[in-house]
Amino acid sequence: MNDDADIWEALYTTRAMRRMRPDPVPLDVQARIMDAAVRAPSGGDAQPWRFLLVDDPEVKARLAAPYRESVAMLWRGHYADQVAAAAADPESETSRRFVRLQASVQYLADHFEDVPLLLFAFTRNDRDGGSIFPAVWSAMLAARAQGVGSALTNVLDIFRPDTTRAVLGVPPDRGWDLKATVALGYPRGRWGVAPRRPAHEVTFRNGWGEPAGFTADAPLWPR
Repeated sequence: MNDDADIWEALYTTRAMRRMRPDPVPLDVQARIMDAAVRAPSGGDAQPWRFLLVDDPEVKARLAAPYRESVAMLWRGHYADQVAAAAADPESETSRRFVRLQASVQYLADHFEDVPLLLFAFTRNDRDGGSIFPAVWSAMLAARAQGVGSALTNVLDIFRPDTTRAVLGVPPDRGWDLKATVALGYPRGRWGVAPRRPAHEVTFRNGWGEPAGFTADAPLWPR
């Protein structure tokens, strides 16, 4: 990144990239990602974080089954209504969009042990994640600056936190909570601006439901 245009490109195109090539992420690139991550703000400047990088095939293999189990529970639980709706009306635009998302998430689950690099973010005394997630997002933006794709997932910390901590050797009595898992690797797909609801539709001003005062019907980058 060398100018403001690069910053905007990173902000607009850092989206979930779950299909990755098997090429390893070099150590110097990993160092730049993590060095950027630890510059993020944290509550009281406490920096209550620890990061664990995994590129050992054996460790990844031990985590693959718990990850796939967690994703299966996601489809049966949180997304059960969307799964049923997509099956009932597969031709609707909403169903098509969900099926694309489901296929992408499932691809990562099916190929979890093939992800070149996994980043596990741990924190303690950070109940809402306000101190850890800025660092995680900084890592993802730094990865984008290096041409590395990323995908943030929370299913292991929701469904299999104890198993994950045990596999990773996290001390069980120190209060470290797994808050996020980030898959990192060079993407198979292309960078692009993700489609989203326009900002003015989800932004209020001075009171709930009040107009934002601006409209942005299309992405404002590139100009």
